[in-house]
Amino acid sequence: MINIALSINGKTYEKEVEPRMLLSDFLRHELGLTGTHVGCEQGVCGACTVLFDGEPVRSCLMFAVQARGHELTTVEGLTESQADLHPIQEAFWEAHGLQCGFCTPGFLMTLVPFVEAHPNPTEAEIREAISGNLCRCTGYQHIVQAVQIAAKKVHGAA
Repeated sequence: MINIALSINGKTYEKEVEPRMLLSDFLRHELGLTGTHVGCEQGVCGACTVLFDGEPVRSCLMFAVQARGHELTTVEGLTESQADLHPIQEAFWEAHGLQCGFCTPGFLMTLVPFVEAHPNPTEAEIREAISGNLCRCTGYQHIVQAVQIAAKKVHGAA
């Protein structure tokens, strides 16, 4: 067992973990942060995406011990209450950017830094940004529209 301390959604956690425990399993099973979904367990689908020091990473490809001393944000950390959604969450709701919702946390976590860095993204830029996230329901068009709406919200144009 290895002792790790890390910050997740602004809260510090200290736990003992097996060296081989995946970060996705740590988040879900040790901390109860079940918004991080596990799909393919190979880093292909993007459902397990979290922010690692502000950058999107696949939590199914990392060991929990690799996160020691780092700052993570999961989908639960995007907002403090359901009444006060993050602009990207609002935009997904407004544009119907989700259907079953399984892939949605991964899309949101991938798109938060993208939207912050792109005030007026083109459709091609958005599709490139989401190319590592798979959705079996939507056809992506509503997700693209949601990102355009979110960019306006984040940058004060909406």
